[in-house]
Amino acid sequence: MSHLGYMEKLLDGVEVEWRSLGEIYKFQYGKGNTIPKTGGEYPVYGSNGIVGSHHEYNSEDAPVIGHIGAYAGIVNWGKGKHFVTYNGVICRMKSEEVLPQYAYYILLLQNFGEKSNSASQPFVSYHILEKPVVPIPPLNIQAEIVRILDIFTELTAELTAELTAELTARQQQYAYYREQLLTSFNDDETEIKTLKDIFIMKAGQHISASKISANKSTSHIYPCFGGNGIRGFVDEKSHDGSYLLIGRQGALCGNVHRMSGEFYATEHAVVVTAKDGINIDWAFHKLTLMNLNQYASKSAQPGLAVGKLAGLKVSVPSLDEQERIAAILDKFEAITASLTEGLPREIELRQQQYEYYRDLLLSFPKPEVVAHD
Repeated sequence: MSHLGYMEKLLDGVEVEWRSLGEIYKFQYGKGNTIPKTGGEYPVYGSNGIVGSHHEYNSEDAPVIGHIGAYAGIVNWGKGKHFVTYNGVICRMKSEEVLPQYAYYILLLQNFGEKSNSASQPFVSYHILEKPVVPIPPLNIQAEIVRILDIFTELTAELTAELTAELTARQQQYAYYREQLLTSFNDDETEIKTLKDIFIMKAGQHISASKISANKSTSHIYPCFGGNGIRGFVDEKSHDGSYLLIGRQGALCGNVHRMSGEFYATEHAVVVTAKDGINIDWAFHKLTLMNLNQYASKSAQPGLAVGKLAGLKVSVPSLDEQERIAAILDKFEAITASLTEGLPREIELRQQQYEYYRDLLLSFPKPEVVAHD
């Protein structure tokens, strides 16, 4: 029998009460506008989870709700003794007829964030928290719902951890083989050359921001590359062919991208053309490994000087070896990219599945009129 079929049988003929959250919980804003810096044995909860530790506690085994800011309305479970700052709401049980963990799962359904007061700084008031009316079945039913949802929660957390570990392992594997393939040579297998020996490197051309469209259209057909990827589309091109583009300004300067076909490169990018004897795909992996950001100027607006890049030295194997290495690393990169896209999507689907069954388990027929004092 499925969990849901089992619950339907368990609930057959059972009377469900409806109470406001204000009857179940005493809500109280946490203490202190800043995160305690003293350290200690108790975790500190802010608006969205643990943000530090402290030697005092003001709540124990209870939900913590984000009270103010971007995470207003987010619900977390505060395990054991913990300290809640003013950014969070302490939830103290008022009724012995409601299991704390059941009440926590009920809180997860409330979407407090959507109900938060509209302001430049969103916040969740006591009124918002106390108002919702929720179902309260008998304690044995609450316990069974908690048992089932705890299983779902644990399985979802395990799957998320496993998929995340798989992605991390593949990324580390790719990084390891990339370094081995691009650096492990005998002296007689490579030549030491500067980047200006193997590349032609020039900054892109300025274009007015008003000429860049966010979307591709019949007139704006050419992708426009800035300092860190595609900025939009323009109606003219500056390059046609296979090139590498290196971001040359901003915090992310040094990022390397492959571009082929017709496109426009702005002055925020260094356009790299491979000279004879250099495979452009090998060059992409080599430059990526070099972490060019480390050569950026140390200023408020970091930048990469083409002249400085030109003097960097690299080991260059034969063209045949470059092509072999590039083919291997391209396959690794494709696999890693597929996992990077696919695994988070799988995690998202499992989370949605968990939330679907949670919502079903906590859905009870609501009487048409619920009286309250």
